[in-house]
Amino acid sequence: MPGSVPPSATASATATATAVDDVASPPIAASGPAHLLRVTLLMAGSCLPILGAVLIAPVLPKMQDHFESTPGAKALVPLALTVPALSLALLAPFAGVIVDRLGRRRLLIVTTLLYAVFGTAPLYLDSLGAIVVSRALVGVAEAAIMTCCTTLIGDYYSGAQRVKYLALQTMCASASATVFFVIGGAAGSAGWRMPFWVYTVSLVLAPLMATALPNPAARAAVDDLPAEVEVRRSFPWRQLRGICALTFFGAMVFYTVPVEMSYLLDDLGVKSSGVIGLATAVSSAATVGGAITFARLKRAPAPMLPAVFGLCAVGFGVMFLAGSAPLLVVGAVINCLGTGMLLPALLTSAMSRLAFEDRGRGTGLWTAAFFGGEFVCPLVLLAVESAVGTLAGAVGVLGLATALVSAGLFISRHRGGAVDRPLPEQTA
Repeated sequence: MPGSVPPSATASATATATAVDDVASPPIAASGPAHLLRVTLLMAGSCLPILGAVLIAPVLPKMQDHFESTPGAKALVPLALTVPALSLALLAPFAGVIVDRLGRRRLLIVTTLLYAVFGTAPLYLDSLGAIVVSRALVGVAEAAIMTCCTTLIGDYYSGAQRVKYLALQTMCASASATVFFVIGGAAGSAGWRMPFWVYTVSLVLAPLMATALPNPAARAAVDDLPAEVEVRRSFPWRQLRGICALTFFGAMVFYTVPVEMSYLLDDLGVKSSGVIGLATAVSSAATVGGAITFARLKRAPAPMLPAVFGLCAVGFGVMFLAGSAPLLVVGAVINCLGTGMLLPALLTSAMSRLAFEDRGRGTGLWTAAFFGGEFVCPLVLLAVESAVGTLAGAVGVLGLATALVSAGLFISRHRGGAVDRPLPEQTA
């Protein structure tokens, strides 16, 4: 009833505010050296899961040779590369629940330290099975780190600033993949274990995070009592299920070019690793360009999704029809411009549906949807390729599906039927 607050509601609100973090901070400044360091740390933390995904890729052949006599090595060595993403996808929702209960900042610091422990384990492990287990534990740490960093961006910023920094997160993650691949290759020339030393970078990040990242203040806790009572409402499953389903599909769209570009070029007769690397780098640059474009447009993300999916579909169409390497690269660039806008559009759209007390769990679900889509992407394309006969044909089928999703979103928005409304919030 208005004007009356049950004691249990007040207690629940107080407990939730306490669980968020030890002490709520004052409003977060969005300028100055402290702001720059805070953003840098959040971006660096967001790149750690990318490091886990690509760093050891160049040394897999050397690992294969080293463990040649180990039973099952042909399956276990590639699994050492992919199992962190699987762990991340499976555990991110649970990480989100822990984030909301224990606090974002505290969990981020602890798991960033554990990231170094698990990441460097292959330096002294001699069992391939134990190395795979350590890599799975890296994925556990990554699930918490990614969830915490993304949640903190949502906590610290709102409105246009949130869109800006989530787009920057995408841009940094995309650019770091190329950097980490080069670092892994260079370090791998000294032996297959050498790239694992790079995981010690998190030992530098964790103390900086402890000193430079403030505890986020719950907006609901500083408003009037009716806002505190709202803490008791149920988790917004309905608002998130649609965007998480779109994210799962969007992740397959996002990862198709990075995963399959070399195979598509090989099918067109391109055998030079230098040319393949250049083509992949150009596509990666287009992804970064798409993220920058999204940030500069300063528009609400949800209305952009039909057009962004449509752009991705056009790129897939050109790739399907390409009879030469240059045309294939053109199609990949078009697609990657779209995916560069797609990821921040999906993420900011999800964030706009989450109140402070739900943001950790909601971000965890979104992260699980994204990395789940990443994991199944090559499996889905392989299945479609076996059905249609060629990888280019599989890309064409995915392009058609993407076009249908774009059309469905466009119709849905204009009919006003299945569009989730974001929470009202102040613009930054």
